[in-house]
Amino acid sequence: MSRYQSAKGLYGEFGVDADAALEALAKVKISMHCWQGDDVSGFENAGSLTGGIQTTGNYPGKARNPAELFADIEKAFSLIPGKHKVNVHACYSITDKKVDRNELEPKHFTAWIDFAKRIGAGLDFNPTFFSHPKADGSLTLSHPDKKIRKFWIEHGKCSRKIAEAFGKALGVPALNNLWIPDGYKDIPADRLSPRKRLKESLDEIYSEELKSRYIIDSVESKVFGIGLESYTVGSHEFYLTYAARNKVLCLLDSGHYHPTEVISDKIPTLLLFFDKLALHVTRAVRWDSDHVVLFDDELREIAKEIVRSKALERVLIGLDFFDASINRIAAWVVGMRNMQKALLYALLLPNERFASMQSAGQFSELMAVQESFKLYPLGDVWDEFCRRQSVPSDKDWFKDVQMYENTVLAKR
Repeated sequence: MSRYQSAKGLYGEFGVDADAALEALAKVKISMHCWQGDDVSGFENAGSLTGGIQTTGNYPGKARNPAELFADIEKAFSLIPGKHKVNVHACYSITDKKVDRNELEPKHFTAWIDFAKRIGAGLDFNPTFFSHPKADGSLTLSHPDKKIRKFWIEHGKCSRKIAEAFGKALGVPALNNLWIPDGYKDIPADRLSPRKRLKESLDEIYSEELKSRYIIDSVESKVFGIGLESYTVGSHEFYLTYAARNKVLCLLDSGHYHPTEVISDKIPTLLLFFDKLALHVTRAVRWDSDHVVLFDDELREIAKEIVRSKALERVLIGLDFFDASINRIAAWVVGMRNMQKALLYALLLPNERFASMQSAGQFSELMAVQESFKLYPLGDVWDEFCRRQSVPSDKDWFKDVQMYENTVLAKR
């Protein structure tokens, strides 16, 4: 008997179908963020990052141009089970001459569409409201200067057109996620007016109704950023209310809340009121530090809430981290595979049985059985998933990364 067959039998004793879990996992498309590959540099030559964003480390082999970034993404996907999406920021436009962000068009992302078609991936999009001369004092859509706001409103509008073009070209709806860094370092004298200006700007950006089969809009909150510690215009309460009233999705970033606040508890609540929900999964170490996603307690809780809510098709999962201190391809592979492992862990739980125990007040038994499942042979089922998806197992994939580093990255 193979290790997978043995594991399948153990899970089967609790009524869990391991084959069905693998089939369900194979259908989940995770959006892998392009900006891990080059430390959020983009192709604009815009200089250092601003807007509360910081990348640390200088590991050799960073992608320096579109060809290198495409090659690195493709290498990472060769080591990740299943078919997924690539999440692109506006600052990754590919142009012959400088095109400012308020003038970007789908044609400036044709290379991304061609690349996605070639590797069989979908695309998501993000307007880039940071690291730009007009992000004055980290203010964009809430800026007191109407001309500055107009520039960023135009950027928001053209970004939606680019995302729509992605959806049309690839046959997979593109999530167009809006995040801005707007805020103040110290206690503001006026909290209301910036949020009023942000609301008016958003109303204008979303004034044109686009087809949901091509584009899905979302807004993303944040509690603070470096240099923006005291006040963020786009708070969770602001965007949650705006999303609920304006037919856009609320995106939860797991690093954008207070250190003891988690998004796993928010997921089932929002699914009661929204048809869909979007996530940026990252790992915060004391702050929104965007560390590589590990197979830790909160990641498993996020996955459990998605699966228990029967929301694998309703929750749009994307990753968002950028670690320049380690091999960037390894960072992608570790994060993506861990997100999949967490979903598999959740799919292999007897969730309905657990819920019945809770309803019946069998809390002692519930705790005992839940704890026992932490040592069930998840790894054997995961190895079978990798085998079926024709990618290396956990003990083998890093050898490929090392070979790629020695033959490709080391020559950059």
